[in-house]
Amino acid sequence: MSTDVMIADAATVHSDSVDGPRALEISTATSNIPAVNPAAKTSGSNAMSAERPKNETATSTLRDYVELTKPRIVTMILVTTVATAMIGAGGLVAIVTMLWLLLGTAMVAGSAGAANQIWERVIDCEMLRTAKRPLPAGRVRLLPASMFAFLLGVCGTVLLAVQFGNAPAIAGVATWMLYVLVYTPMKTRTAWNTTVGAIAGALPVLIGYTATGGTMSDATGWLLVGVLVAWQYPHFMAIAWMYRRQYGEAGFVMTTTIEPTGRSAGWQSISGSLALIACGVTLAWIPGGLWMPIVATIGVIAACFPMLKASLRFSKQADDQNARKLLRSSLLVLPALLLIITIRVFW
Repeated sequence: MSTDVMIADAATVHSDSVDGPRALEISTATSNIPAVNPAAKTSGSNAMSAERPKNETATSTLRDYVELTKPRIVTMILVTTVATAMIGAGGLVAIVTMLWLLLGTAMVAGSAGAANQIWERVIDCEMLRTAKRPLPAGRVRLLPASMFAFLLGVCGTVLLAVQFGNAPAIAGVATWMLYVLVYTPMKTRTAWNTTVGAIAGALPVLIGYTATGGTMSDATGWLLVGVLVAWQYPHFMAIAWMYRRQYGEAGFVMTTTIEPTGRSAGWQSISGSLALIACGVTLAWIPGGLWMPIVATIGVIAACFPMLKASLRFSKQADDQNARKLLRSSLLVLPALLLIITIRVFW
C-alpha cells in the first residue's frame, strides 16, 4: 500500500549602485580595512563545503531509513491504533500510555515494512513506482537494512510486551509474520495475496485494542479487524488497477493482472464496501442504548456511502479516473468511520 516533501530555500542578493561623494567615502573607508589572507579564506571555504555534505549526507541517510519503514502505511496504522485503543479502554487513554503504545506499534509496523522492501528489492527495480526506493536505488545496503529491520522489530515487540503484556506483543508478531513471511512471497504466486494482505493489515488494531483493556476473545476487537479487512479491498483494488501494468511487468500476480477487464476488481470493491457498512453498523449497536445506536448507524452509512458509490462507478467502468476517485474516497472513509465508532464509546 503506498510520498516526499522537498523544501528549498532561496536567497536573493540585491546590490545598489554608488557614485559621487558617497563613493569616495566608501573608497576611503575601505582602504583602511586590513587585507584578507587568501589562504585563510580558502581554508574557511573548504571547511564550510566539507561540513555541508556531511550534514546533507546524514539527513539523506535518515530519510532513506525512514522510507524503508513505509511511513504512509505506518501513519495509517497509528491512526487506527489511537481509535482502537480508546475503544478498548472505553474512553480516553493517558497521554504517556498512548505514546508508548504508538512507539511500540510504529516500530513493529516499520520493521515489517523494511523487511518487505528487503524481500522485494530485486522486483522493485522493475517497477517505476518502486525503483527509487532506498534498496533498489543503492542508497542503503542490504546488511544495514536487515539489521535495522531486525532491531526495530525486536525492540518494538519487547516494548509492547513490557508495557502492555503478552496480547499486544503477540498481535504485533502475528502481524509481522503474516505480512512478511506469507503475504510478501504470495504476491508473485496468487491473487489471493490480497486477502492475506488485508488480514495482515488489519491485525494491528488488536495491538491497540488489547493494550488498553480489550481481550482477544471480545467480539468488538474482531469486528474492528473486520472493518480494516473490508476497507482494504476497495482501497487496494484501486491501487492495483492504476498500477496493473507495472505489477504485471514486475511479475506480481494481482486480480487486475489476471483479469484485466476490471470486473472482478469492481465486484471485490463493492463487496468490501458493503462488508464495511455491515461491520460498522454492528459496532454502532454493541454498547447498547436506543437513540445513540440509531444516530451512529446513520453516521456509519453516510461515512461509507462515498466509497460504495465510487466502487459502483468503478465496477461499471474500470478506468484510471474512476480508480483514482475510489482511492481518494477510501482515504477519507476510514478515518471518518473510526471517528464515529470511537465517539460512540463515550455515549
